[in-house]
Amino acid sequence: MTLQHHQNLPKKAYNLEFFFELSPDFMCIAGFDGFFKKINAAVIDTLGYSEKELFEKPIVEFIHPDDRDLTVQKRSSLLKSLILTQFENRYVHKNGNVVWLQWSSIALEKEEVVYAIAKNITAKKNVELQRNALLQNLSEDNKKLKFFNYSTSHDLRSPLSNLTALHQLIETKEIEDPELKEYIQLLKLATQNLNEIICTNMDDWIKKDQSSIEVKKIQLKDAVSHTCSSIEQLLRQDQAHIHTDFEEAPEVYFSANYLHSILLNLFTNSIKYAKPGVPAVIRLKSEKRAGKIILTYSDNGVGIDMEKAQDRIFKLHQRFQEPSENSKGIGLYLIHNHLTSLGGSISVSSVPNEGTTFVLEFKDAD
Repeated sequence: MTLQHHQNLPKKAYNLEFFFELSPDFMCIAGFDGFFKKINAAVIDTLGYSEKELFEKPIVEFIHPDDRDLTVQKRSSLLKSLILTQFENRYVHKNGNVVWLQWSSIALEKEEVVYAIAKNITAKKNVELQRNALLQNLSEDNKKLKFFNYSTSHDLRSPLSNLTALHQLIETKEIEDPELKEYIQLLKLATQNLNEIICTNMDDWIKKDQSSIEVKKIQLKDAVSHTCSSIEQLLRQDQAHIHTDFEEAPEVYFSANYLHSILLNLFTNSIKYAKPGVPAVIRLKSEKRAGKIILTYSDNGVGIDMEKAQDRIFKLHQRFQEPSENSKGIGLYLIHNHLTSLGGSISVSSVPNEGTTFVLEFKDAD
């Protein structure tokens, strides 16, 4: 509605209370003291508590224990920036069930209150979690099957080589029994055919793996721009700063999808694990070194305790920060696999509260 349209409306009182009460979304007004001041019927329906119960206790007591620290951090950020959107956390229904909520909030500093609206996204989250679990299981099953194919073929090559060598040692011309000589020839032929089948299948699997991934020259600035566009709201909301220097090595020879996944995981991790009240500062610099393209990525976040992480840093389902409720422990695992599958590598250095630096190595685009 434009300002002009608003001015032309007849002057009369609008029943905003009616709008507040009938909204299907979770709507509330909370004080800076951490208590609900006003709630609509959807809050009661969503959480199962009576109005009296919801007013009696601090809001934090209705929040899932694993989400309380994160919520406190976000609340602190809200009181500084006065606006908070796209924030998700879990509440606990009176019956013990988990309720996922996605919040949009605005704080009024002078009145010391927060106006907030939340959508119940529990069904969406459950579907997402089930989908991710299914995809992860399929990925693991596929990896195990591929490994089985490779290892079985590899293991069979050794005894087949031994059989081939034995056939070469057998001088059939010295065997007088024609039937035995024929059996030996048939056995030799069967061994050769089996060896050829295994070698051919192994080559086909390798070629299929390589051909399924399209690699090409990619401008790093374009890749970063594409990734930033996909999370523009998140970057703006958290006031993240990104600095790039690709002058020495402006491009890499890599999979566009893989590179997007790598940057997306790195950027979102930097924002997720930024120090409370401190905007994320991300720096990317590329250079050529010993026939390789080196991309150095660093941030100013909370960092990782490398002594505790040790060699688990790129393993599946590993978490190194608390709270970790929004972390699945998959991001760094995917980054490592994307790089190593195309002949690259990645290393990490980090100090708690001083940020993290990743060094990504790519094949030279030349």
